[in-house]
Amino acid sequence: MNSESPERGNAPAEFVLVSGLLVALALATIHVTLVVHVRHTLHASAWEGARLASYYNATSEDGAELTRRLIIQGLGPGYAQSVDAGQITVAGQPVSLVSVVAPLPTVGLWSVGGEIRVEATAPLERPD
Repeated sequence: MNSESPERGNAPAEFVLVSGLLVALALATIHVTLVVHVRHTLHASAWEGARLASYYNATSEDGAELTRRLIIQGLGPGYAQSVDAGQITVAGQPVSLVSVVAPLPTVGLWSVGGEIRVEATAPLERPD
């Protein structure tokens, strides 16, 4: 009489299958978190640059330079390659605009590629 279970030996195979899925899920979560962090940092830097450029005695280049410095401090120089600033009209009012285009971050050697685009505006200050 054999008392061994017919399912004996399935645990290693199931462990391999489940652990592979868990590792993929963990890496995907880390990647999404990193992308959200980079996007938030880029947007905050662009907003600060637009706010500076909206001052009465400042120029658009002042805002672009501040945005570049903040991105380099927060993320590194690879993300500050494409920063543009200017003025546009929104709802009939002049505003300062700063736009940033940066590459999507990678996790290790893995990345889906592409780029992140963010824009920030601030109403122009007018002299009294």
